[in-house]
Amino acid sequence: MEYTKINCSLQPDTEINREILIAELGNAGCESFTETDEFVEAYIPTADFSEAGLTKLFPHDFPYFKFSFTTEVIPDQNWNEVWEKNYFQPLVIADRCLIRAPFHTDYPKTEYEIVIEPGMAFGTGNHETTSLIIAKIFEQDLIGKTVLDMGCGTGILGILASMRGAKKIIGIDIDTWAISSSVENTANNNVQNLEVILGGAEAIPDTKFDFIYANIQRNILLNDMSQYCKALKQGGELLMSGFYFDDLESIKERAFELGLEFKNFTENEKWVVAAFTSK
Repeated sequence: MEYTKINCSLQPDTEINREILIAELGNAGCESFTETDEFVEAYIPTADFSEAGLTKLFPHDFPYFKFSFTTEVIPDQNWNEVWEKNYFQPLVIADRCLIRAPFHTDYPKTEYEIVIEPGMAFGTGNHETTSLIIAKIFEQDLIGKTVLDMGCGTGILGILASMRGAKKIIGIDIDTWAISSSVENTANNNVQNLEVILGGAEAIPDTKFDFIYANIQRNILLNDMSQYCKALKQGGELLMSGFYFDDLESIKERAFELGLEFKNFTENEKWVVAAFTSK
């Protein structure tokens, strides 16, 4: 998938203004962010990018900061590879799960060990949303259960679900890099009950799942939540992440409209994972 990189400059450039900027760009469809001393760098699928829409989002009278930007088209490539190979270090989550790359040689021993080839897709556990869902998975009884992982990325959540005893896992992602990554990582971790499908919510199989994980982005969650509900068994659990605490109420409101029951949420660095159950 081709992405557009948006180099954002702010005046005044403060921590809180950067948080506002990232939240607004996330709502507008940007999927990932990096920060330097000079810029906030946002990445959005080129097909979804509109320079006019971005200017409209931050007009000259925007009350918090003055906004300027430049853009750069990133061709369809493994554009995450350099970052992850430089910064992806062995990571232990919930004191139980080690996530490492094949090239790591010095790492602790834990109950679960997942080997992830970096650079193919989002999902090495370093982002708060991934680690939040992993911690939630350790609270679930997955033995003999079925799992759907929406926006599966590297396949890390489905791999852990399999290790935790899930009977069948389906992973779905719109990105061909993610599909390749999930297939590779599934094989590297000797997982045989995880199937990956290219597509969005329309690709969800006509079946019911005990657990659904959706670590995507606020607008996609709001748009596709009804399809998640249709695929969730009665009494099943839906975990959603990829949004900030400030967006939790809109997520809950949509979930209530669809008949879901709010269970709880966990927050880390303003990112949230929220759990809902089907009545």
